[in-house]
Amino acid sequence: MQKEKIVLKHPVTHQGTEYTELSMRRAKARDSRDSQRGGGTAADSEFRLMANLCEVPPEVIEELDMADYVRLQQVYEGFLS
Repeated sequence: MQKEKIVLKHPVTHQGTEYTELSMRRAKARDSRDSQRGGGTAADSEFRLMANLCEVPPEVIEELDMADYVRLQQVYEGFLS
């Protein structure tokens, strides 16, 4: 399965683990469906999707600097093209 590594410009720490990079896998259709099942806003759904694809807790995605989060979005969009 294809994955892309994203080196974080601004590492985050969650529950004692420092994340300096994330590895995002390509999405399956079910990933989109599953991310929407949790309810909430479109942003909540997107955070769940990104966390699932990067195999990290959603709290890690919530703590990302916006520059790093935009990079995740770009990688995801690249997988769709």
